[in-house]
Amino acid sequence: MIVDDLLRYATEATGRTDFGDDELFGGDGWREGLRRLVDSFNAEAALHDLGRVVVQGELVTYLSNRLRIVGHHREQPQIRDRDVTPPVIIIGQARTGTTMLFDLLAQDPAHRVPLTWEVDRPLPPPRTETYDTDPRIAETEATFALVDSIIPEFRSVHQLGAQLAQECLRMTASAFISPIFPTQYEVPSYLDWLLHDAVEDGYIAAAYTWHRRFLEILQSEHSGQRWLLKSPSHTWMLPQLLREYPDALLVQTHRDPARVMASTTSLVAMLRRLGTDRIEPDSIATEFSELILDGLERSTEARLDGTIASDRVVDVQFDAMMREPMRCVEAVYAGFGWELSTLARERMELFLRGNSRESHGGGHHYTFADTGLDLAAVRARTARYAKHFDVPNESC
Repeated sequence: MIVDDLLRYATEATGRTDFGDDELFGGDGWREGLRRLVDSFNAEAALHDLGRVVVQGELVTYLSNRLRIVGHHREQPQIRDRDVTPPVIIIGQARTGTTMLFDLLAQDPAHRVPLTWEVDRPLPPPRTETYDTDPRIAETEATFALVDSIIPEFRSVHQLGAQLAQECLRMTASAFISPIFPTQYEVPSYLDWLLHDAVEDGYIAAAYTWHRRFLEILQSEHSGQRWLLKSPSHTWMLPQLLREYPDALLVQTHRDPARVMASTTSLVAMLRRLGTDRIEPDSIATEFSELILDGLERSTEARLDGTIASDRVVDVQFDAMMREPMRCVEAVYAGFGWELSTLARERMELFLRGNSRESHGGGHHYTFADTGLDLAAVRARTARYAKHFDVPNESC
């Protein structure tokens, strides 16, 4: 792949040329992110023929969305007059119950969540009167056919749906500063840059500026009382997240890190089949175990050094989330002083009945032994985190 070709395809598809290199959109750091990402794809990802087609299509789509978002902001600057309501953000590691909690809290009409269809196709801005009938819903649903054909078991591990809540990393993908890429594909050089140089050089902060511009589009014709957001990637970027949204309320989910590593390894190995035939679970486990360890340390430090004030965060344990999800919801509402309305409770309970593990293939099966990692070493390196957050060990 060649960066200039991708840029040309996007400009031809949209008829636009302004990618938003000024500070309003976070500056031109997205170009560095795109360059490093494409270099990593070309050198490391071992894409098969379909994978190359999929990746190029995704990158052109992200670029096209970027062009349209920038253009809409230029043409409708008044959308920035309405501030982004201080959000509630779920920040736990992947595979710790974040998706279940996200989807449950999304049932409350008081929450405004970014749904998959509007994140994938944000323009024209979603409108209240057609929010449940917009034709983009069906268009987005149809795109999951590729996943179902190549990874038919994926829905038993992670739900897909145009009208399900979508993560923030999908929005920052059009800033090309997003963990979505190393999750889906083997791009270790890009991941290393993202976690280190991109932080030091201010690119992560710029991605959150872009994140705000994205939310301003989504809320311009369909708003709510408060934004509800989620991404495990926020765990690595807490100072930048809270600099952009200083009044945010956080919910952090917790689980035995060894089980997180095992589940993440299995999920990533499954997901990467969309792009490559080279699936090496040991290598994935090593890559993501270091990533997870780093995230756990960063989140622990954020509590100890006061980056996250204790009155602005609620902690939720994974085992409690699996056993009694509504009790966890009640704890979140109590922690923030909210009232859980009868309507919200009824909608949440209805969602639980229709989205049990059994209804989606019985859940996710994996073992820690599949990772090839040393369990004792993992336990030793995560002892401080586990003690601070009172996280119990699970059977491995």
